[in-house]
Amino acid sequence: MTSDPTTPIRWPAEALWEALAPVLPGFTVEVLPEIDSSNTELMRRFRGSAGAPPRPEPILLVAEQQTAGRGRLGRSWQSRRGDSLTFSLGLPLQPADWSGLSLVAGISVAESLDPGNTGNARIGLKWPNDLWISGPQGDRKLAGILVETASWDNLRYVVIGIGINIRAVALAAPALPAAAAPAPAAIPPGCLQDLFPALDAASTLLRVVPPLVQAMQAFEQFGFAPFQARFAARDVLSGRAVQLSDGTQGTAHGVGENGALLLHTAAGMQEITSSEVSVRPMAASAGASKDMRPC
Repeated sequence: MTSDPTTPIRWPAEALWEALAPVLPGFTVEVLPEIDSSNTELMRRFRGSAGAPPRPEPILLVAEQQTAGRGRLGRSWQSRRGDSLTFSLGLPLQPADWSGLSLVAGISVAESLDPGNTGNARIGLKWPNDLWISGPQGDRKLAGILVETASWDNLRYVVIGIGINIRAVALAAPALPAAAAPAPAAIPPGCLQDLFPALDAASTLLRVVPPLVQAMQAFEQFGFAPFQARFAARDVLSGRAVQLSDGTQGTAHGVGENGALLLHTAAGMQEITSSEVSVRPMAASAGASKDMRPC
């Protein structure tokens, strides 16, 4: 399939509102044709204008295209209308412990998209916030999650930004000096239509958002521990040699009850919890190591 910017996308706003308004009083759905960043916009709305109280209402904001989308660690988040699904879910949330929230979001999305036998799951989870497709081309990034929180007085608000690659696009070749040898062709990121050709951005949104809200409400009540085994069933790093962005190397051994990555290093087992740490499999495929798409 190819993108057609002139064809309106029929978003399931009414169906989502009917499904979620009973469990999220005041819930609204909004679709914008273009915005800088859906996460940034919801944070702006929560904080409000100077002197005004915060606006903590639950909202789903869908951006058909983002001009300044953001991923973890300040990475840019590129998106193109119809080729990717980008949205942010804003919720007032009061869990006793916030540890593992991004993992729960990833579990929910992966299970909604690929609900089959997790022993042979085609969509896996890479700690702490990526969804990967496994297949003949190796592990390829399918989606990413950016969780941000804000507080005012005793009120806490979370914004969960999710980007999913829906259909494939050609990757632009990097510019090289004239004397340089041609670089090998880059493996494109994974796309949902590689697995489910009938799914488009609108149908994917309807498929993932209601279970995501349910997962967030369960996390608020019970924390990450009940989700630990579900993460383990899709953990693409478990048993693999990995390297952290600070140079630490070791073997990944799943996650703890708090969602921390368990890493066996030369110095022993370590718990990795920092959101500022990036984890790369040491034998990652070219497609998995590139951050070319919105996730």
